[in-house]
Amino acid sequence: MKKWILKNKKGNIDNMAADLHKSKAFCNLLINRGFDTVESASEFLYPNKNMQKPPLLMKDMEKACDLLQDKILKKKMIRIVGDYDVDGISSSYILVNGILEFGGIVDWDIPDRVNDGYGLNNRIVEGCISDGIDTIITCDNGINAFESVNLARENGISVIITDHHETIESGEVPQCEAVLNPKQKDCSYPFKSLCGAGVAYKLVEELGKRHGASQEDLEKYLQFVALATVCDIVDLQGENRFLVKKGLEILEKTSNPGLAALIEVNGLNEKKLSSYDLGFLLGPCLNAAGRLDTAKSAIKLFNSKNLDEGRKIASKLKLLNEDRKIKTEEGVLKAVDEINANLREDKVLVVYQPELHESIAGIVAGRVKEKFHLPTLVLADGEEGVKGSGRSIEAYNMFMEISKQRRLLEKFGGHPMAVGLAMKEENIQRLRESLNKEFPLGEEEILPEVKLDLFLPLRFANRGLVEEIELMQPFGKANPSPVFGDKALRFTKGRIVGSNKNVLLIELADDFLNSYKGVLFNYTNEFDIYVKDKFGESELEKFFNGGNSQIRLDIAYQANINIYNGNASLQFVIKDYK
Repeated sequence: MKKWILKNKKGNIDNMAADLHKSKAFCNLLINRGFDTVESASEFLYPNKNMQKPPLLMKDMEKACDLLQDKILKKKMIRIVGDYDVDGISSSYILVNGILEFGGIVDWDIPDRVNDGYGLNNRIVEGCISDGIDTIITCDNGINAFESVNLARENGISVIITDHHETIESGEVPQCEAVLNPKQKDCSYPFKSLCGAGVAYKLVEELGKRHGASQEDLEKYLQFVALATVCDIVDLQGENRFLVKKGLEILEKTSNPGLAALIEVNGLNEKKLSSYDLGFLLGPCLNAAGRLDTAKSAIKLFNSKNLDEGRKIASKLKLLNEDRKIKTEEGVLKAVDEINANLREDKVLVVYQPELHESIAGIVAGRVKEKFHLPTLVLADGEEGVKGSGRSIEAYNMFMEISKQRRLLEKFGGHPMAVGLAMKEENIQRLRESLNKEFPLGEEEILPEVKLDLFLPLRFANRGLVEEIELMQPFGKANPSPVFGDKALRFTKGRIVGSNKNVLLIELADDFLNSYKGVLFNYTNEFDIYVKDKFGESELEKFFNGGNSQIRLDIAYQANINIYNGNASLQFVIKDYK
């Protein structure tokens, strides 16, 4: 059962429609999203470079740039230490190439997901010591690397941290030359939702200004910021909307051979790119490198000298991603079986699969969380003990709750919706029991929600509105694709299609003698059971046999344009029904 929530905010729809030259339905939608003035709606719909905040508003930015200017001038050796996900890879590329462009001597290192785990560690620092590195710059990590930062500084290495993750509860950060993180205490940078690549770009942007780089020169890095912003699932609001929108424009005509090859092998070179393409097609290929091989392959892709070299690496990454999908599916099926057999009473699902490849634990956790709508931790055997990842629901601050269990953990980090951790096997059961015993939410609070942006009968959802909705792109976290509601629609006919028989095509009708094309993706027999219980088996049979059934249901839906065999038609994607 899901809880439907209909947004209904007040605002002057008529005035906004007149001023913006948009439909009243679209303006009602904008108001319900919180854009209740023409000014706020315009800024949202038409993001521009003025939305970017000055880098110097970020705490320690001036210190970091002063230090780096000095290191570049003196030809000191700088090492970028990134992370193995899209954000960490993109951040590394931006910093390495930016510093090279400004005349610095710089190389990079990415932790191995299995052998090193997340972030700056003592092994990496010891490598810097033996290689004669003068300065370490972290990106997308480092904000909680107290021990390793101390080791570096004790050995005469300067450290600059660039990160976007939460600090520890006290707000303390490692003692070093500079810390760039808009989430740290006393940082006046007004936009707190930059990803790691966004923070890295701010550093390169300010450093570039000091070295006479034009804004156009610097904006070539926004294609990498866009990739990272979408794939790291940070809020697509405010400054991030400009960074992603501009980045997508640059990416479509990219001059980077590696990115061009990745777009090509995914069959996207003939289409307008969207945040969906970044998050579900390009990003997973890059992440697969860090999961099943080494993230260094992805950096090599970005640094490809020509399209042929890029194609070889991109094709390998795509194959790795296909392998990752198979392993993920196996992990999800095993996790679901374990939960159904032993964990149905739990509110925090802690699943231990010793044989699971630790690098896909987070993806499996995310899929399981979606199925059961409960906070989920998936644990696997690593090289040194148990490692795992957690994915949460909005109402449950997983980072805070895991922090309370730190006595049972060897290492952990993350944010409210996702965590990574390392622990001893003997503590798994205690962790499961403690998290469930201290679970702070009631039954009502954990019900999955369907948020309806607007009650909109299908007859008012036309192609013009769909075109207006496109202005709300890019979609993602904090800016999902709009969902509308309509009630008492007749489900007259249904047909199951798709290679996996998991798509249900539906003919819908309203009381005004209008008919519509609907589609239910991820169709399962849950639909059949629901309809049979509510309307009887004979109506279900009529529905599937073209017998003009009398099934009437309320629907939550999205409207889009479906192109099939070159023909475009309006289609309604059913997200839920009751």
